Amino acid sequence: MTNRRNFLSGAGAITGAIAAATVSKVAMAALPEPMLQTKPDTMAPLLPPNGRPYNPVVTLNGWTLPWRMNNGVKEFHLVAEPVVREMAPGFKAHLWGYNGQSPGPTIEVVEGDRVRVFVTNKLPEHTTIHWHGQRLPNGMDGVAGLNQPPIQPGKTFVYEFVARRPGTFMYHPHADEMTQMAMGMMGFWVTHPKGEHPLIDKVDRDFVFLLSAYDIEPGSATPKIMTMQDFNLWTWNSRVFPGIDSLNVRQNDKVRIRVGNLTMTNHPIHIHGHEFQVTGTDGGPIPRSARWPEVTTDVAVGQMRQFEFLADEEGDWAFHCHKSHHTMNAMGHDVPTMIGVDHQDVAKKITRLIPDYMVMGERGMADMGEMEMPIPDNTARMMSGQGPFGSVEMGGMFSVMKVRKSQKAGDYSNPGWFKHPKGTVAYELAGDPPGAARAHGAGASALPAKNRPAQNIEVQVRKPAGHSGN
Repeated sequence: MTNRRNFLSGAGAITGAIAAATVSKVAMAALPEPMLQTKPDTMAPLLPPNGRPYNPVVTLNGWTLPWRMNNGVKEFHLVAEPVVREMAPGFKAHLWGYNGQSPGPTIEVVEGDRVRVFVTNKLPEHTTIHWHGQRLPNGMDGVAGLNQPPIQPGKTFVYEFVARRPGTFMYHPHADEMTQMAMGMMGFWVTHPKGEHPLIDKVDRDFVFLLSAYDIEPGSATPKIMTMQDFNLWTWNSRVFPGIDSLNVRQNDKVRIRVGNLTMTNHPIHIHGHEFQVTGTDGGPIPRSARWPEVTTDVAVGQMRQFEFLADEEGDWAFHCHKSHHTMNAMGHDVPTMIGVDHQDVAKKITRLIPDYMVMGERGMADMGEMEMPIPDNTARMMSGQGPFGSVEMGGMFSVMKVRKSQKAGDYSNPGWFKHPKGTVAYELAGDPPGAARAHGAGASALPAKNRPAQNIEVQVRKPAGHSGN
């Protein structure tokens, strides 16, 4: 029996690729033109919003799929195909996706729209699309074998239904989904309300992204599809920090963020400097009486969450998953804990035999953010990204929300790093700190005596030299 790994690399893949390449040119000419992304930056909607009864969403490092009207029906065209996704500068992954990217483009419609989606399969195996969370005819639900025959390589299927309720949804395969979702096949769907809605507020900025995870060994480019939980790349829209775009807003903008989770674990999504309310789920808007303030919300597997807040605090605010391993890139999982272990003598002996040997982790892992040690080609560094004060020491599911009062209306370009007002940056203390209270009955400090703080209370401060903000 041919397993998936052989299928992807052997004759099955070749046969499927040939079939996918033979999609009828006449048939393709009758479909809405698929739009290919030309750059990896966050792109505004490709069609002007003039005349549309909604404020288009902003897909982090992505774009919105164009559509055409055909006798009152909104027609879209998705092409399932192998893609190359730049996850971070210099690191590219070989994935499967739609219309040239993983995740695929965001589909935006209005409540009550009749929607027709053409799906052309250019993968080396059959596929389907499931419209996660939608109310639709059973035969349009996209589960291979249950609701429809699979879409074979080179074929185009048509899905047609009415967008019956406003909300935040996803699309993804329900055919060999362990392979296809592990390879990046997913996308976002937003149905905007038709007119005023008692539970859905108008917002100035409406961001969307999907949580996905990949197991790509250092130096390689294709995900391992048999992985169940031990992933090493945790991504937003198949990007890892510092390759994830910032969320740029004006001060006092009303902001909505929509998150969908298609990984194999939950993610506590946390924002700094602001409180928000969870206003919607896959099932629709939440009654106002059931909302409460949060700074972190957990998004479980297969769930959608949308939350809203007023961006009233200026600055560069961290926004990330609060699982610490999810804000790191291609890390190893079998590295022993060496914190506090003095193996200097051992390291010297090993270095005589292995000149490139390097001790890792005896003081913690922060050094990894600044190390210039060689790594295999096409590998995302474990922690990288530079901020105004040095290494950010983050990777994976991390970005920055940039709130600026000076941002011009309609201009949401990256404003650069925040210029802190005088006296608002933490600074280094000159001299000894005051005595610190200790837990009752605590033993001696783990610090050597020479490193323990002196027990006096006269302090001086030394402000950072050359920093414009102080």
